[in-house]
Amino acid sequence: MVKKSHAEGTVAPESFEQAMAELAQLVTQMESGQLPLEASVAAYARGSELVKYCAAQLEKVEAQVKVLEGDMLKPFSGTGAEAAE
Repeated sequence: MVKKSHAEGTVAPESFEQAMAELAQLVTQMESGQLPLEASVAAYARGSELVKYCAAQLEKVEAQVKVLEGDMLKPFSGTGAEAAE
């Protein structure tokens, strides 16, 4: 299990879900207005890292879905003609 350290800000999250949870926690702390300036800057930097991580994970999953679906992706016509066949 990877140790999570807010002070370092360099520890990669274990999963997308963990990154999202940590990001939500950082947002709550920052919105409270109780963090000192330096801690706010560190929280912002960590949040930025987490957003980049999450975006990369989503891009990977999107690429995997495209590969799995392959030629199955077809435009939606809305006529219902395909369902009748």
